[in-house]
Amino acid sequence: MNPREPHHPVETSSGDVDAFLEAVAKTPVVAVEGGRARLIFAIDATASRQPTWDLAAHWQARMFEEAARLGALDVQLVYFRGYGEFHAGAWTQDARRLQAAMVEVHCRSGLTQVVRVLEHALVEHRRERVSALIYVGDCLEEDPEAMEERAARMGLEGLPAFVFHEGHDPVAAGAFRRLAHLSGGAYAPFDQRSPALLGELLGAVAAYAVGGLPALEDRAGRSETARRLLVQLRR
Repeated sequence: MNPREPHHPVETSSGDVDAFLEAVAKTPVVAVEGGRARLIFAIDATASRQPTWDLAAHWQARMFEEAARLGALDVQLVYFRGYGEFHAGAWTQDARRLQAAMVEVHCRSGLTQVVRVLEHALVEHRRERVSALIYVGDCLEEDPEAMEERAARMGLEGLPAFVFHEGHDPVAAGAFRRLAHLSGGAYAPFDQRSPALLGELLGAVAAYAVGGLPALEDRAGRSETARRLLVQLRR
C-alpha cells in the first residue's frame, strides 16, 4: 500500500452525492453522432470486492435503461483480479448479456491495476471516441503519480472518469478524487447500506453520456437524485 497522504481531506456524507452530480453536470459532453455513446464500465474484482461485484451486476441495467430513451449505449466490461489478471470484454448493447458475463466472474485475491484500466481506456478512446469511463473500487495499491499522469492525458483528450468509491479508505479517496478531477469527471462515495444509489449513479452517467444535460433534466421527473442536481444547477 502506498503510504502517501490523500491530496484533499475526505468526508463521506449524503452531500457527496449532490456534489458528484453537480460535477457530472459541469463535465463537457460532445454530442454523440446518431444518439450512440460508448462507455467503459471498469470494476476492481480483487477478493474483497465480491459483494460489490454482485451489487454492480444487479444494477448495471440502469445504464442501458436510461440510454435507451435517448439513443443507444455500447458498454465494455473491464475488470482486474488476481496478480496481473486483466480482462476487457466485447462491446455490447445488451444489458442481459453484460449481466450474464458478470455473474460468471468470481473475485480473486490480488493487487489493484487502476493505471492499466486508464491506459486501456485511452487506447479504446483513440480508436473510437469513448464518452466516459466508470470505475468502481475501494482501495489503491499503486503509485498515485502514475495514475494522475494517465488521468491528465484523459482530461486533455476528452475522456472523463467517474469514480464510484466504496468504503472509507482516506488514501484511496484522495487519489480517486484527484483521478476524477484531472480527467474532467467526478467522484462519488457509496456503500452497501444504500444499494440503489449505485444504480442511480450508473443511470445518471449513462444518460448524461448519451444526451447531456437535457437528459438529466428529463430524468428529474422520475428521480430524486436528478432533482437534487437541478436544484444545485439553478443556484
